[in-house]
Amino acid sequence: MQYESERLHKDSCDFTVNIENCWLIFPFVTFLCRRFALDVSSFPFSVEDAKLHSLQLLPIHESGTYVTAKEGDTTKQEFLSLFCFFSLPHVAYLYTINNLVELISTYQYSERSQQAVLTPQFLHVITSNNLQCFTVRCSAAAARNQDPYTDTTLKACPPVSLDVCTLRMQLFIGLKAISHFKHHIIILTKADSEDILEKKTLKQRFLYRKADNIKPKVPPESESGWNLYIVNTTSTLQLYKEMVEYSKTYENVRTESCIHLLSEAHLLVRAALMDPAVKELEEKEALLAAFRESCALLGDCYSRFDTKDFHLTLPYYKMSSLSISDILKRVTFEDKTQKYEKGFIFYLKHSLYEDIDEKLNEDLAAKVLQIFHRAEPNQIPHILCSLCMKNVCPEMAKEYLELIENMAPSVLVTLAKASVALKKGDWDRCKKELDSQAEMKLVCGFIQEPRLLKQHNKGQMFPTELALYLKETRPGFLLASLLALHENNKMELEEANSYIKMLSGKNEDAVPQLLVDFWEALLVARTQEEVAQKLHFKLATQYIWRLSRKELPDTEPLKTTEDLINSCSDYGLIFSWIIFMMSLVPLPDWNSCDDLSKLQSLLCSPSFRISSILPFVKNIPEDSISGLSIHVLCDTCLGQHEAGIDKLLDRCPEAVIPYAQHELRDEHQALWWNKLLPELCKRTRHVGENYPVFLSSLQETLSVIATALELRDFLNVLPEDGNAAFFLPHLLQCSRRLVT
Repeated sequence: MQYESERLHKDSCDFTVNIENCWLIFPFVTFLCRRFALDVSSFPFSVEDAKLHSLQLLPIHESGTYVTAKEGDTTKQEFLSLFCFFSLPHVAYLYTINNLVELISTYQYSERSQQAVLTPQFLHVITSNNLQCFTVRCSAAAARNQDPYTDTTLKACPPVSLDVCTLRMQLFIGLKAISHFKHHIIILTKADSEDILEKKTLKQRFLYRKADNIKPKVPPESESGWNLYIVNTTSTLQLYKEMVEYSKTYENVRTESCIHLLSEAHLLVRAALMDPAVKELEEKEALLAAFRESCALLGDCYSRFDTKDFHLTLPYYKMSSLSISDILKRVTFEDKTQKYEKGFIFYLKHSLYEDIDEKLNEDLAAKVLQIFHRAEPNQIPHILCSLCMKNVCPEMAKEYLELIENMAPSVLVTLAKASVALKKGDWDRCKKELDSQAEMKLVCGFIQEPRLLKQHNKGQMFPTELALYLKETRPGFLLASLLALHENNKMELEEANSYIKMLSGKNEDAVPQLLVDFWEALLVARTQEEVAQKLHFKLATQYIWRLSRKELPDTEPLKTTEDLINSCSDYGLIFSWIIFMMSLVPLPDWNSCDDLSKLQSLLCSPSFRISSILPFVKNIPEDSISGLSIHVLCDTCLGQHEAGIDKLLDRCPEAVIPYAQHELRDEHQALWWNKLLPELCKRTRHVGENYPVFLSSLQETLSVIATALELRDFLNVLPEDGNAAFFLPHLLQCSRRLVT
């Protein structure tokens, strides 16, 4: 510690401190060490100037929260913050000791101090003849430990670094000691006879109120001149009112002084609210009312004054519990030339962007338009999207938008004009506005202001009039806009699902075709793999659900199967054997809807995970060719080719050869002679309904095997009880191939 004046935190205090003769039996950690060096050039040096006094640790606890500790039947309070205070005769220091150790205040005394006592609200100091009072920053530091939302757009608190103030002084003769108990200051004085005569001539300026019935108590046998005083401190609410009243003298002259005084008043009330001793409901309500009032007054200051901290208008007004209407009435006047400062515009703009369940009346909505037209006209299209502006006059909104369009036309103004036209019931005007811009530009406009399509009220999302209009007239464009919102992180996938269901008038369990169109469009846009798998599942299960119930889409699908195959790799080319199978289905059944072909195409994609939908595929019956194609396709994708062959031989033998030609290749080629040949031989032994089909399939199978196997192997796979004349041509084919 030879060169550093202080070391903070336990990691930097890497030296040993020996504490002697204090009966300390517990281990301890050093958090703070400070070296004091006096400036001997500034005043005559004496030993007294280096004397430390009034070392004090001040804990602050959670208001009204108690935890019972069974050991010793003691009661503990929830701890918030710990402060360390110590003083020299001419200067004092206040540290906060929490996760970080930090110096938060330095106090410079106007004269030599003798003793000091720290409370959560004040620092009381005695000199030889004065009782002084300073403000403290304990509540500001504790508030930030108590609430993590402090210093955000939600909540604010005056900074810990705010300069401390000297509130008042009270003269006493021969001050010797000071103590504090609840709302009382106890002081001990010893005055000489000359001091007593001098005291009568002094004029006192006081902050403290003395109890009327308090008299100096001097024991008759004690030394003369000793006096004990108990001073009642001014109540928090009374002092708060005085500080607010005094701040009014600066509100039009010295901006920073006004804010400083109101900040002191705010911290005073905040400290009282943190006091666990405040238990009376009436007192708490009075303090809360004062707290909200102080927040409103600070909000007024930051909204009216041109300060660098204008953004604090927003959290202070929020903490005041005043509505937007209340604040508009506080700040705005009838004078149309009134200038609105950045703080007020900042508050109003952010409030109108939020999900607030408040609707301004027509007059106040008109006032808001007037304010933004003068301050930030480019914000009017955004402001009109706020639910707070629902009661705005459409004609007035149109006039302001046209004024903006004449100055700086934009796609956002066009969309806002279309939305206003719908509020007036003018569909033709809405169509004209939308036709005036290219669709891609309009989509960009929705990205800039999603509230043109979706609104939120009490956490519930719902579509706007413009969205409902687009659903009826331009569903493809609406879908492209929603997709753009999702891709630009303006709408989550589940949020989009709920929105489209609400837009289509469906309940949570129903899936409208527009939502299916949206999922298909997302796949076309090629989203992340994880999202793609979720979409695969959603689309496949929806196709299956409608197929199993023979239910048609509620609206015309926006994309056909061919469109999806051509534009999206997640939809594969439908296998040739499936196309052959579907050619056997009568045209009305085959063309009834695209769900079947889309499902087939999705399952034909190599990126699709068949196992995820197997429980749902069971709902599709196998007694139709269309249903059979899905089941065989699933078996094939799972590598269960033999099961697929059995199903085709049983229900659609015409497709078994096209299936084998496409699927029985490479590692599955042996199934031609190990599975298909024995099955066909068995089924051709008995003449039945499908005998011609089985016979021709057997002929084709033998031709394939003859070209694939050696002659000896070919002979081994032929049935022992077969007709030699039937198999001879294929034997000759095999032998000629080998000779060649």
